[in-house]
Amino acid sequence: MSTRALVGNPAGKDANPAEDIPSPRWAERLRALRNIPPVMKYVWDAAPGVAVANLTSRVVAALIPLSMLAVGRMILAAIYALRADHTPLPHYFWGLVTLEFALAGIAAVLMRVIDFCDTTLAERFMKHISVRLMKHAANLDLMSYEDPVFYDKLERARVQSTDRVQMIKISGRLIQETVTTVSLAAGIFVYSPWLLIALVACVVPAFLGETHFAFLGYSLSFQQTPARRELDYLRLLGGTKEGAKELKLFGLAPFLVGRYSDVATELHDQTIGVARHRLYIGALLAIVGVAGYYGTYAFVIYHTVIGLISIATMIFLTGAIGGASSNIQAVFTTFSEIANQALFMTDLLEFFAVKPKIISKPGALPAPKKIQQGFEFKNVSFAYPGSSRMILKNVSFKLAPSERIAIVGENGQGKTTIVKLLTRLYDPTEGQILLDGKDLREYDLESLWQEIGVIFQDFMRYEMTASANIAVGRIEERNNPFRIRAAANKSLAEQAIRRLPKGFDQVLGSRFKGAVDLSGGEWQKIAIARAYLRDAQLLILDEPTAALDARSEHEVFQRFSELTEGKMSLLISHRFSTVKMSNRILVLKDGEIAEQGQHDQLLKVGGHYAEMFELQAANYR
Repeated sequence: MSTRALVGNPAGKDANPAEDIPSPRWAERLRALRNIPPVMKYVWDAAPGVAVANLTSRVVAALIPLSMLAVGRMILAAIYALRADHTPLPHYFWGLVTLEFALAGIAAVLMRVIDFCDTTLAERFMKHISVRLMKHAANLDLMSYEDPVFYDKLERARVQSTDRVQMIKISGRLIQETVTTVSLAAGIFVYSPWLLIALVACVVPAFLGETHFAFLGYSLSFQQTPARRELDYLRLLGGTKEGAKELKLFGLAPFLVGRYSDVATELHDQTIGVARHRLYIGALLAIVGVAGYYGTYAFVIYHTVIGLISIATMIFLTGAIGGASSNIQAVFTTFSEIANQALFMTDLLEFFAVKPKIISKPGALPAPKKIQQGFEFKNVSFAYPGSSRMILKNVSFKLAPSERIAIVGENGQGKTTIVKLLTRLYDPTEGQILLDGKDLREYDLESLWQEIGVIFQDFMRYEMTASANIAVGRIEERNNPFRIRAAANKSLAEQAIRRLPKGFDQVLGSRFKGAVDLSGGEWQKIAIARAYLRDAQLLILDEPTAALDARSEHEVFQRFSELTEGKMSLLISHRFSTVKMSNRILVLKDGEIAEQGQHDQLLKVGGHYAEMFELQAANYR
C-alpha cells in the first residue's frame, strides 16, 4: 500500500502544477481591495503617531525628485546662459546649488526615517494583530476547534497575522510612488501629453501580467494549506520526545520521511510551475515596458537635436521620463502586490468575522454563589452540527448540592459530552439544562465557569513553572504562594515538586533549556492540585487517576472526600474502585441512561453495570 493511500493526497500531485490551479476572477480580486481599509485601521490602532510620521515622510520624500529636477534645470539654464550669451549668473544661483544639496540631504534622512517608521509600524502591528488573534480565538466555541475546516482557516489567519506585515511597507511605498509619479507626470504632461500616454500604455501589459500571477499565487497558497498542515504534523511526529520511542521501535522513520518528501515535492512542483510561467511571460511583458521608456527617451533627444527644446529642458524631461517610467511600473507592480496582499488578508478578516454561538445573553444572570437546588438535565439530546447521529438521547438526571455522581460506560457513549454540556462548552440540541431551576443559558458564562472546576483526562501540561502549572486552576491566585503550596500538599504533588532543583520555581516540560519533565502520575497530581486551588462549587473529574499507580491512586482517593466536601462532584472513570465511592452511579449505553443507583444496588440488578464490573474484576483474580 502506498503512503498516499495511508495518509491521503492533500496536495493533489496528479493535477498539472501550473495549469489546474484556480485563479480568482477579476471581480473577486477587486472585491479583495475592500480588505485594505479594515487592515489600515488595525495599523492605525496599533501605532497612530508612527503612521502619521510615516505618511508625512513619504509624501515629502515623494516630492523631492521633481524638486531636484526643477532646481537642476534652473542651474543648468543659468550656466548655459553664462557660457553661451555671457549672461551673469543670477544672484540666487548659489542658493539654488545649496538648495539642491539640501534636498539631497533631506531625501537621505527621510529614507532612514521611513525605514524606522516601517520597522516600528510592522512590529507594533504584528503585536497588535497577534494579541487580537489570540483573544478572538479564545472566545470562539469549542465546537470550532473540532472542525478541520476551521483549523485550515485558523492556520491561514495565523500566517497572515505575521506574513502580511509586508503589506504595511508596500502600502506606504505605493503612496510615495504615486505622489512621485503624479509630480513627474505633470512635468511631462505640460510638455507633451502623448509622451505620458505612451509611457502608461507600455506599462499596462506588464501590470496585468504581474497581477494575474500574484493572484494565482494566492490561489495556490489557499489550495496548499491542508498539505502544509500535514507537513507540520509530519515534522512534529518525526521530532518530538513523545513520538521518539515508537519512531525507533516501529521503524517509522522511512515511512514518515518518505511521506514528507512526497508532499514537499508536490508543493515544490506546483510552486515552481507557477514561477516558471511567471518568468517567461513576465520577461516578455517587461520588454514592452522598456520599449516604451526608450521610445519616449529617443523622442525627446530628437526634439533637442532639431532645436525644439534646450539642453536644460532635455535633461529635465529625460530625468522626468526615466523617473516617471520606473515609478509608473512601480505603482502598477506595487498596486498588484497590495491587491495580492489584500486577497491574502481575506483569511484573517474572515477569521475575525467568525462569531461564537455560545455567549452570554444581554443582562445575563450571575451564577449563584451558593447553589441551592443544583443542576438538572431535562430530556437532553445532543448531535454535532452537520451530523444526524445523536450522541445523547433524552438524558434526564439531577445533581444536587453536596452530591457525588459517577458516570460510567464504554467509550463513545457520551460521558465527556455530558461534561461539556454541563459546563456549557456546548448547548443541547434538544432539551434543557437547569441550574437552580433556571436554564443554563440564562447565566453569564464567565460567572458560571468561576463556579466550576474541571480536570480532563487530557489535561494541559504547561511548559511553565510548577507554581504556574497549579495556578492555572485559579489564575488570579498566581501570586499567592501559600494557597498554591496548600493545593500541592492536598493533591500529593508537593512531594514531587520538592525534589525539583528549583522547587515551585522550576520550569516543567522539555521545551525550554533547564526545564525538567515529570512522570505521567506526577503531572496528574499537578492537575489535581489545580482542582484544590479552584475551590469551585462543582467539581468535575474526567479519569483523574488514569496515570497513577495503585498506591498513588489509593492515596489520592483517601483525600477525595476532602476535595469534594460540601461540593457537587461529577466523576467519570473506568475504575470501579473509584466510582463506588459516589452517592449515585449513572450507566450510559447507546447515549441513554440505562441504569442508575449505588454500586451495591447496581450489582444486585445484574445489568450492564454488573457485567462491566465482573469483566474488570476478573482481571484481578
